[in-house]
Amino acid sequence: MFRYALLLSAATALCACGGSPQLRTPGVAQTAAIPFASGPIANACLAEGRRDATRARCGCIQAAADQTLSQADQQRGVPFFREPGKLQVVRQSDARGNERFWEAWSRFADHARAVCSRT
Repeated sequence: MFRYALLLSAATALCACGGSPQLRTPGVAQTAAIPFASGPIANACLAEGRRDATRARCGCIQAAADQTLSQADQQRGVPFFREPGKLQVVRQSDARGNERFWEAWSRFADHARAVCSRT
């Protein structure tokens, strides 16, 4: 009997942790966590010294890259932080590998823009 009471208490406590949108406190702002990661994209982002390239923003961009790009595509994209104009050459190329990379990079950019706009 004690085991069942303990199990029921643990389950109740676990369920209480999740919360429900209807149970949120009115008037208290709810914020979503901004993702952060480190890696080649974040390093390239910070290395170029752009005014808006903060550690938080570059880390968020890396997290978006981790969600949308392969490691190979991340490595391939690193030089474009230094010379963004070279990305236009890839975009205009008819080579299938470049087309595939451009599609992946575009999805990454859209995702990063949506996720990291608050950083």
